Parts: sequence; structure tokens; C-alpha cells
Amino acid sequence: MTQYEDIDHNITITDGAREYLGELVAKQNSPGMGVRMYVTQPGTKNAETCLAYCKPDEIIESDLVSDYIDFRLYVERQSVPYLDEAVVDFAKDKLGGQLTIKAPNAKMPKVDENSPLQDRINYLLMTEVNPGLAAHGGEVSLVEVTEDMIAVLRFGGGCQGCSAVDVTLKNGVETRLLEVITELKGVRDVTDHTVTENAYYQ
Repeated sequence: MTQYEDIDHNITITDGAREYLGELVAKQNSPGMGVRMYVTQPGTKNAETCLAYCKPDEIIESDLVSDYIDFRLYVERQSVPYLDEAVVDFAKDKLGGQLTIKAPNAKMPKVDENSPLQDRINYLLMTEVNPGLAAHGGEVSLVEVTEDMIAVLRFGGGCQGCSAVDVTLKNGVETRLLEVITELKGVRDVTDHTVTENAYYQ
């Protein structure tokens, strides 16, 4: 008999979501049916958090398992770092309701002061800088960190060729990076800003 490992995976499933998922599983009328939670393309900007039915013959031995009143949750082991602080909720409305999943660390696992430098920079860009740039259709990514501790960045989308990118870089991105990542000595932009087709400001 397979032994399932209990896990404190720091995933919150609200009472409404538990009830809803339990009802869905019961309607399948399939003994041993559970729910699997995982992240596709974890650690990338295309990451998506998913819930799916999990039949007994689809259980993976390395899955991490939690038992709820009406169903068993299987969490894909490699997805666990990306599901830290995830919240699954169900909000009822006139049309029935909507199940939502918020996973703030799906695109980049949570980091701390002991994490590699590039991971800490990428986490800051992903969670703080890019959400602000997204309002202008832009984004910024880390190319490399030089030996003299300069973060080399590349802007894309509405930021590429944007006439205000110098202000954005100096007053926003660089200031925040140097404030949080104290090892850094500066920031350099290697974007080809002669390409202006998608620029927010021209």
C-alpha cells in the first residue's frame, strides 16, 4: 500500500473552495477520486497554476498529500516552492460562482537573503517592478550580473524605444534594486531603443 506524505505546503483553501471542490469530486462518482494541484512552466512568466481531477491510477508516488473533509489534495512535488502562499477561493454569485487561484510565487519561487543573487534580482523584478511596467505594456528582465556587480537589464514591450525609459530606469528600477539588493553597485540597460514600434512614449 502506498504511503502518502503529509505536507505543510502553505496553501490556503478557503471553506468555500473546499466545499465546492468536494461537491465536484462527489459528482464524479469515482471511488478514490482526488484533486491535483500543480504549476505548468513554473518559474517563468508563462507559469499557470492548475487544479485537476486525480484518479487513483494517476497518483504519483512523490506527490505530497493533504486530506480534507470531502477530498484528498495531491500537490506535485516540483511545484511546491511555486505554490507557497497560494490561495484557492470560491465566491458564489448569481450565476453560481467562480473558483479562483492566486499563486504569487508561481512565476518565481519565494526567495530570502540566502538565495542566489540572480534569483533575488529576478524575484524583485517579477513581483515589484514588472507589475508597474505592465500598465504601459512593458517589462524588464535580467541579462546577467557582471563581475563588478552591475545588473545588466533588457527592457521589452512598451518600454523598448520609450522616450521615458531613462527616467524609469534611474528613478524606479535602479533605485529599488540598489535599495533591496545591497550587493549591487549599479544597473545597466542594454536594450536596443532604436526599435520604437511598440514604445509607450515616442
